[in-house]
Amino acid sequence: MKTRIGILGLGGVGGYFGGLLAKAYFESDTIEIVFIARGETQKAVAQNGFKIISDTNEAIVFPSLVSNNPDEIGKLDYLICATKTYDIETSFESIKNCITKKTIILPLYNGVDATERIQILFPENTVLQGCVYIVSMIVGSGIIKKIGPYEKLFFGSKTAPISKLKELQSIFEKANIESYLVENIEETVWEKFIFISALASATSYLNQNIGGILNNPENKAVYISLLNEITAVAFAKGLALPNDIVAQTIIKLEKTPKDATSSMHRDLLAGRNTEVVSLTEYVVKEGLKYGVTTPMYQMILDKLRRD
Repeated sequence: MKTRIGILGLGGVGGYFGGLLAKAYFESDTIEIVFIARGETQKAVAQNGFKIISDTNEAIVFPSLVSNNPDEIGKLDYLICATKTYDIETSFESIKNCITKKTIILPLYNGVDATERIQILFPENTVLQGCVYIVSMIVGSGIIKKIGPYEKLFFGSKTAPISKLKELQSIFEKANIESYLVENIEETVWEKFIFISALASATSYLNQNIGGILNNPENKAVYISLLNEITAVAFAKGLALPNDIVAQTIIKLEKTPKDATSSMHRDLLAGRNTEVVSLTEYVVKEGLKYGVTTPMYQMILDKLRRD
């Protein structure tokens, strides 16, 4: 029997890492990669394959199957999901019959509440925690573009069988995915959340890319205020983060392409729905829960709600 891996969400994250898996296991006897897609994306991938553009090359990959029909998709051993956070519940609705009690789910979202939300939908399943560092975006139906060198994937679980975690890590390694199976996954996910939440909130509020944040003292001060607030929330929650997490996060941002911006900022500019609930409002609510004031987050949340 083949190990069947579904990819739900073919944006910058799901498309890129799903694409690497599809490339590595094309016509494999042991691994089957299924892209779960509909509409123009499904049509484009079925006809022309899935295109990945990077700084140095282009690749077209073909999954074993691309479909949104649960009868065609069948039962899945693993499900990697990377839709927008506001689509978590609805995106699972159409494929719930593809998920058995043995299906292991790996969420790769921008927020930190995805594992908990998915566990509510599937209380008997193993739901891992995960996050990625990558700058990538959709540039057309079935086409994504990756900018810069970052493409790290972190995952783990305190409750999942170690044999299944190692099996998934082996699958990633054979697909040349830079992946890390980490023990302290909650802290790792929160380190990423601190990075992306502050960046998404600042770029969207100031209408600036990364260069516009770092090269303007007033803009950078807004960003640093956000970092200090979200870090205070994380420490109040009892997370064992490095004491210099703010400095580390600024260094990460300085290594990111200056002409890049957050996906939330891109969605805002395009007039699409944004992840403000998971990336900005969540920090305000957690601050209230743990008695931490977050005035900069609150101000930005108020403005983004008005807009």
